[in-house]
Amino acid sequence: MSRIDLNSDLGESFGPWKMGMDAEVMESVCSANVACGFHAGDAEVMIKTVKAAKAAGVAVGAHPGHPDLQGFGRRTMAVTPDEAYAYTLYQIGALKAVCAAQGVPLEHVKAHGALYNQAAKDFALAKAIAQATKDAGGDLILLGLANSLFEQAAADVGVLYAAEAFADRGYMDDGSLVPRSKPGAFVHDLKEAGERMVRLVKEGVIRSADGKDIHLAAHSICLHGDNPAAVEMARHIRKTLEANGVEVRKIREVLKG
Repeated sequence: MSRIDLNSDLGESFGPWKMGMDAEVMESVCSANVACGFHAGDAEVMIKTVKAAKAAGVAVGAHPGHPDLQGFGRRTMAVTPDEAYAYTLYQIGALKAVCAAQGVPLEHVKAHGALYNQAAKDFALAKAIAQATKDAGGDLILLGLANSLFEQAAADVGVLYAAEAFADRGYMDDGSLVPRSKPGAFVHDLKEAGERMVRLVKEGVIRSADGKDIHLAAHSICLHGDNPAAVEMARHIRKTLEANGVEVRKIREVLKG
């Protein structure tokens, strides 16, 4: 039977400002990528999110981003590999302490937004993030865009790697994500999203915004927590996958086969 993890970017509220419906999304996903305070989230939100994940039986991962609260980490920043390493290690460390206080293991690391997209095409940045993931300790898994330089970087550094695909985002012909400012960037139709993910898991193929079939091997599927339809999308994707004989499991279980 096929297996796949479902993950979501959560813990992105800040102070009194709330983003997403984390508790409801956690009912459907297996893994939570928790913002670490640079692009979103704060110390209290991190603690609350880890507590919620523990109660829901959801695996916790660090979601480090650029130091860009105003731009939500989605603005491209000119950072050196040393800076990317330091930012990533710092944020992993913060969430790791929160997890330790709650008796929850930190399982994986997934870069956020612009840092993620830049590193997917820049080997030096990808390697810096992979090295920080390894150096943080705990046999952490690096989660990165399928068919990107993250995989090569993880192999080069010697860190566990899981490839990720997106249920609610469109793809370019080269396997990168359609920029959010362009047509085809988002998949809103639940039926279409579900069918795309079943095909991804069963056939290793996803169709680009221009109609080209792209071969992707993924261990995890991301559903964005800031999507207004995130709860409904998460429920539908999980239900559709399971109805088609796909087991939904945490990343580490998927990697074990």
